[in-house]
Amino acid sequence: MTVTRRELLSSTAMAALGLAVSRPAHAAPACCASQPAESKKAAFRLSSQLGPIPGKQLPEKLALMEQWGFEAVELPGNCVGKEEEFEKALKNSRLKISALCWGSASGALVSEIPEKRVEGIKLLKGAIDTASRLGCIGVIYVPAFNKQTKLTNQEIRAIVLDVLPAIGEYALQKKTRVLLEPLNRKEAFFLRQLADGAAICRDCNTPGVHMMGDFYHMAIEETSAMGAFLSAGSYLDHVHLASKTRVMPGQDPEDAAFYQDGFRGLKAIGYHGYCSFECGCRGDRKVEIPKALEFLRQQWAKA
Repeated sequence: MTVTRRELLSSTAMAALGLAVSRPAHAAPACCASQPAESKKAAFRLSSQLGPIPGKQLPEKLALMEQWGFEAVELPGNCVGKEEEFEKALKNSRLKISALCWGSASGALVSEIPEKRVEGIKLLKGAIDTASRLGCIGVIYVPAFNKQTKLTNQEIRAIVLDVLPAIGEYALQKKTRVLLEPLNRKEAFFLRQLADGAAICRDCNTPGVHMMGDFYHMAIEETSAMGAFLSAGSYLDHVHLASKTRVMPGQDPEDAAFYQDGFRGLKAIGYHGYCSFECGCRGDRKVEIPKALEFLRQQWAKA
């Protein structure tokens, strides 16, 4: 079973569509404080997108997440423009909001058409405004999926380095961040490894532009999950969880070694961000999700 990122985003959006959800605006997310020194002890904090969680209504999903021990929920990109609904739904929940999984807005920011790039800046800033209002640590941003732009890697990188620093500063003013997400080659030709993301963060030279990692994409593009996280270092603010076939962690045969390797890297950099489910599931979710959570906690302890 292999699920594409766009299918996951679509299912998450459908899960949240029409549901009243949210939380009041609050202080700056912890990610915008100074990054933890790499010598500090890492923390394992669990989050999930709404899509993997069973339930027809959002309150049911949130109640299950709290019952199972999640600390946060990752919101879908379609909450932009629906902030009040999400605020109401999360008002009585103990869950924090980890990130806003916004995507790429059809690659507008790095389009070969200059006018679309202007629109891309506007759209990304709108997502930042939503993340700020809802208290998200950042906006997960993919510069472009495959076939969304005709520009080359070099041309896209030049545009990203030209416009992202100012957008990052805008995000800082809003007490949030832009989080670059490397994908695998089946989904994107630009930005595929965590070291590439770290290099862009370094060159943007603003704490308003950081990055995330995804175990599923890393299984395809990286030779070592531990090495990938080490290359990201203090730029890493968020992690997506999935097995090598993009189902629940622990549902693939090699998952134990895979996750221990990655968790060693997270511990080495003193990671304090959230690890969030973005995956499908084989079997009954009400049975398999608690099993996946226990599996992850065991691998973290062993790493």
